[in-house]
Amino acid sequence: MRDLGQTAPTLRQLELFLALATADGIAGAGAKLGMTPSATSHALKALESTLGTHVVDRNAPGVVLTYAGEQMLPHVRDVFAALQLIQATATASAGLKTGVLRIGSFGASSSLKLLPPLLQRFAARFPGVEVFVTEKPDAEVEQDLTERRIEIGVVTLPKPQFDTHLLATDELVAVLPESHPLAALATIPLNELAAYPLVLTHAGSQGLISRMFARAGIRPRVAHELSQLVSILEFVSRGQGISIVASLALPEHYKGVEYRSIAPRSSRRVGLACLNEHRLSPAAHAFWQLAGTAKRAK
Repeated sequence: MRDLGQTAPTLRQLELFLALATADGIAGAGAKLGMTPSATSHALKALESTLGTHVVDRNAPGVVLTYAGEQMLPHVRDVFAALQLIQATATASAGLKTGVLRIGSFGASSSLKLLPPLLQRFAARFPGVEVFVTEKPDAEVEQDLTERRIEIGVVTLPKPQFDTHLLATDELVAVLPESHPLAALATIPLNELAAYPLVLTHAGSQGLISRMFARAGIRPRVAHELSQLVSILEFVSRGQGISIVASLALPEHYKGVEYRSIAPRSSRRVGLACLNEHRLSPAAHAFWQLAGTAKRAK
C-alpha cells in the first residue's frame, strides 16, 4: 500500500482550506486559526504543492476558490465530520462519561430563555460532557453547521437544508417607555407604532420585523439601529424611541419600559438544527433526544 504521509494534505492545511472558503482574505482565513500571514501563505503553498493544483484564484478579488477548490470543498467538510464521529465513537463506550458538544446560538431568545434549562438538565444527566456554546447571528450559525464547526444550532425555522426540532414559537411585541401614550393599550395596532421613532435591532429578529412592516405596506421611522438588547431597552427607557422585540429575548421586567402585544400578530418558530440527526455524536444525540423529551413534556 502506498504511503500517503508524504503525498496527502495535513489536517492543518485542510482546516485552512475550510477557513478560506468563507474568508474575505487569505491572511484573514489564517488569523481565524491563529496563524500568522507568513505561516498562512506557507501552508497554502504547501497544500497546493501537495495537491498539484491551485485551490485559490490569485487573480480574483478577495478569496475565490478555483474549480478544483470548489470540487474539493464538500469532501474536505466530510473529512472533518468523519473525524468528529471517530472521536465521538471512541468516547461512546464510556456511556457518555466524557465527550464534547458544540452548540451554536443565534441570540438572546435562545441564549437567555431556551438553552439554559436544556443545558441544566443535560449537565445533571451527563456531567462529564463538556458543552461549548457560541453565540452568532442566525446566518453564521447555519454556516458553522454546514462547515461542521458545531453539531447543533439553535436557529429560526424553517431551515429545509437541515434536520430540525421545534423548541418554541416566539411573538414580536412592542417595547415602550412606561409613560408612553400607547402603553395605555393592551394591544397596539402596527400602524400606530409606525407613527413613532423606532429603535430596532441589527440582529436576531430584524428580518421578521422588516417583513411585518412590508406586509402591512408601512414604512417605519427608524431612529436608531442597535445590536445589543440591553442598549435597545435602555434607549427606550430613556425616551429615545419605541421598539419591537421578540418576546423570548426580553427579560421578565426592565425598569422604565412596558411590553405590549401587536396587531396583527407576527411570530417566528425557533428550534434546533443539525446536518443529519442520524449521524450525531453520542453527546449531540443525547442532547437532541433530551430537547425532544422536554418539548413533549410541555
